[in-house]
Amino acid sequence: MLTGIEEVDWASLGHAYGPADDVPELLRGLASADPAERETALDGMYGAVHHQGDVYDSTLACIPFLLELVADPGVQDRGCIVELLTSIGGIELDDDEELDELDPEDEEFIPAANYAMAAAAIAAGADVFLGLVSDPDPEVRLAAPCALASLHPDPARVLGLLRERLTVERDTEVRLALVAAVGRIALRHASLRAETVDWLGWLARAAQDPGLRLAALAQRARCAPADIPDDIVPWVTGLLEEIRTSAQGPIAAGAERAATPTLIGQVRELLEEHAAGRPAPWTEELLRTLHAALDDRVDDRIALIVAQLRSPDWGQRSDAIWLCGGLIRIWRGRYEEVVRLVGAQLHDPEPRLREAATSLLERLFELGAPAADALVTRLTTGPVVGPGGGGGHGGGGQGGFVGRSGRDGALLALARAGDTRAVPLLARALEEREVRRELLYAMDGLGPSAAMLAPLLRRRLAEVELDERLYDRAAPLLYALAAVRGNQAVPEVLRVLRGAPSNRRDWVREAALRTLASFGPAAQEAVPEMRRLLAAESAAVATTAARALWAAEGDLGEVLPALERWLRPGASGADWCAAAQALGEIGPAAAVTAPALRPGLASRDLWVRVRSAAALWRVSGDAATALPVLLAAWEENRHARVDVAECLAEMGPAASEAQLVIFTELTRRRRHNAREGASGSHDIHLDEKLLTLCRAALARMERGAL
Repeated sequence: MLTGIEEVDWASLGHAYGPADDVPELLRGLASADPAERETALDGMYGAVHHQGDVYDSTLACIPFLLELVADPGVQDRGCIVELLTSIGGIELDDDEELDELDPEDEEFIPAANYAMAAAAIAAGADVFLGLVSDPDPEVRLAAPCALASLHPDPARVLGLLRERLTVERDTEVRLALVAAVGRIALRHASLRAETVDWLGWLARAAQDPGLRLAALAQRARCAPADIPDDIVPWVTGLLEEIRTSAQGPIAAGAERAATPTLIGQVRELLEEHAAGRPAPWTEELLRTLHAALDDRVDDRIALIVAQLRSPDWGQRSDAIWLCGGLIRIWRGRYEEVVRLVGAQLHDPEPRLREAATSLLERLFELGAPAADALVTRLTTGPVVGPGGGGGHGGGGQGGFVGRSGRDGALLALARAGDTRAVPLLARALEEREVRRELLYAMDGLGPSAAMLAPLLRRRLAEVELDERLYDRAAPLLYALAAVRGNQAVPEVLRVLRGAPSNRRDWVREAALRTLASFGPAAQEAVPEMRRLLAAESAAVATTAARALWAAEGDLGEVLPALERWLRPGASGADWCAAAQALGEIGPAAAVTAPALRPGLASRDLWVRVRSAAALWRVSGDAATALPVLLAAWEENRHARVDVAECLAEMGPAASEAQLVIFTELTRRRRHNAREGASGSHDIHLDEKLLTLCRAALARMERGAL
């Protein structure tokens, strides 16, 4: 076994962490009789030799030996090696993809040719995968279909083999893998697509197993998204009900494995935990495939999720929540019923379901309002604890939670939804030793009722030590005090402002000054500090000091010169933006600064143009000059749209020529900031804010036209 491995000069080759002289040991580890050693070796292959999908010269050198291991029936865990080879050889390069954008002199440079050579090398030996579809090891049979569909050079032959194998295979997950591989071939090879789509359509109707019918339907939708049947919702929900009623019970636990401190081991354990207790955990991936194919058919996707959320099967409801997260993050729609049903899961005995529901509701902000009653009940009575769920530390009484993280998540969701019932619960949380920082940042939408939190926030700020960690501890409290207008906390804010350590001093000062600015005339005591910091070397500090001084005194004598000094040629974009934004907040009283703002309208920096145009409108009312700049930025960078829409809403009739732009945004189904495969905690909130501002702008424009 591994013939010729010593003949390779591994030390001259490299991987993610340097010379590849450790690779022979990894390859031998893959063939070990010891499960822990095999897992450690596989983890090393992914961590170094195929790090984050990269293909190094050492990766290429491994391919013959990996193929040899796969072909040897005496090697255990060969399914994992098949998956590794599929990953190494299955990267498909687009014509315009530049994998070699890095400088060839850079240590991290990987030639694009490496990926092509890997695919060619594995394709040359891909016949080894043909026999694996009937291997006695189900894990090998599970991995083989994708390898064949991705790597074998004769797709027609593979297609026939996969379809034939489906007639004799009895393992459910392997059968699903066979169908998924058929769909993959159809997507990759246009010449085979039509016949494959027809076959998948036939299988979706003719197969006896409802899981197989659902798999075929999902793959058919994936391969022909323009031809998805109109009755897809009742069809899928009927199949899910068949799967639920025909299930034989929870899947058996996986074979005992030795505990190994590897990333692969941790991922495996998480997947096993996710599937534990579920009779058909594989439906999640099938539905994910189907939802991806449905894409912008939002109403159908909502109907599917609603049906799942009403299922007696907690696993289907859990799947629906995770699918719902991706749907709401990307697409606009009417989600009231979905959110209400997600809220209902907060009282389920299954802790994984409660955790999934809480996690989703945290990210919904105002869209979470339909679940507010369920959140309040969760926060005041605790969940029903089922067998094995643990008793929590409150036993189902007041605040009876299985864990504090569950309470904090539900409280965060309620506060972000703007429900004032969160206020007394936040007060209780502020009495505890540690407070989740996101809760402090969620206080700005609770209105006047949150004023009762000011004394608690003030006390906590007074207890913060003036050490190197001051910013991390004080910034959330300062933000919260500004949100609740805790004017009585001026002495505590001043203490932080004056005591800021060298570590991130400017950040601390800016945060403290922003809070003082929100206090307005009540911050008179801090005026000397504000004046002193007008001359700060940091534009962020100096401009925030100017804004605070204006709010406290209403005297622009020192404020305007302090701001205009950052509106000069050579100023950085960030410095210019800070000054322009401060002037915009001052408004018409700063009209004399309009000439200083105008050069920013022609800046190469988009954000300088946006901030300058918005400030120009706010100080001078010159919509004719500002509006074209704002509309150009709207088209150039979607992430500028919230700021632009805010200004358009203020302009009202003066921005009437933007009416079509606003109307077009309101008719779009896709969120303006949607990103595939990535998201931020505030993405949904920011898009909903954009829609609210657009509606306000359009309403003002229409009223002005009457």
